[in-house]
Amino acid sequence: MKRKNLGGATVVALPFLLALVVELVLFAVLRDRLPEQIAVHFRPDGRADRYIGGEWHVVAGSALFVVMGALWTLTFVRGKLYGRAHHLMVATGYAFAGFLGWLMSATLLVNVDAGANAQGEAQGVSLPMGQLAVALAVAVVAGGLGLAAAALVPVPEPPAVVRAQDGPRITLADGEIAGWARSAGSWWTPMVAFALVAVGVVLLLTSGWTAAIPLLVLGVLMAVFARPYVVVDRRGITISGMLPWPRLRVPLDRIESAISRDINPLAEYGGWGYRVRPARSGLVIRSGEGVVAALAGGREFAVTVDDSATAAALLNALIDQRRAER
Repeated sequence: MKRKNLGGATVVALPFLLALVVELVLFAVLRDRLPEQIAVHFRPDGRADRYIGGEWHVVAGSALFVVMGALWTLTFVRGKLYGRAHHLMVATGYAFAGFLGWLMSATLLVNVDAGANAQGEAQGVSLPMGQLAVALAVAVVAGGLGLAAAALVPVPEPPAVVRAQDGPRITLADGEIAGWARSAGSWWTPMVAFALVAVGVVLLLTSGWTAAIPLLVLGVLMAVFARPYVVVDRRGITISGMLPWPRLRVPLDRIESAISRDINPLAEYGGWGYRVRPARSGLVIRSGEGVVAALAGGREFAVTVDDSATAAALLNALIDQRRAER
């Protein structure tokens, strides 16, 4: 890893490391004053309704900090974030670590010196909902510190926006109408969609609608776009899923040129799915070839799909045809 990447990774990982250290030190200091089963889940009125062993609470919290810190750092280093996105990535990591760290610490503190029943469960423990407001305030302060820390890390220069006026074209006769269509997808998107729906159903049966709805909605949306259908014609680029709606369209009038090239979702877009980044956006659901269209105004739009060279050549031909008709 280059020195500048190492410095950036250290800045991004720091809040998660600090939150982890605070959690471990706090548990070590308070361990003898905690009941065998501490309260870890609370109703809206603040009363506890679920319990877990103190050691397991720390193990789960530590794993969460480590995993989230690693993912945040990997996305920052490999994602090549530019401009404002670079600073926001660091700031949101600090805010998230601060929010979660406060709640984890507050959970331990409210269990201190609590009595226990025959099962070893803490009694008389409550966590006022005001603690959520405090956690949000901590997140805001931590996010501000993250913005200050981000200024210490050099911001990568954004890549040049695609311009391909001399790219390949399909020959079209005057007035000839042509179109291209292809389904795009990856092996993992249907599996993730199914897993989200399955977990959502389990939560619906065990925890109720509040916990289940977000996963069910996300799973259904992923299922709809698990195999997107890409169409290139005189209307431009149209992307639809398994249902007629929602759909995504880039009008031909907005497209100046197009090329086909390999796309790295993590490095160029910070992840997979529908992505919006400075000067670029697109639907990238796998690595590999895709159509990249240069748009009026200096932005670009990309979609990963096989046979993208044909799609790009047709787009350039349709753009030439549109210009000749003016």
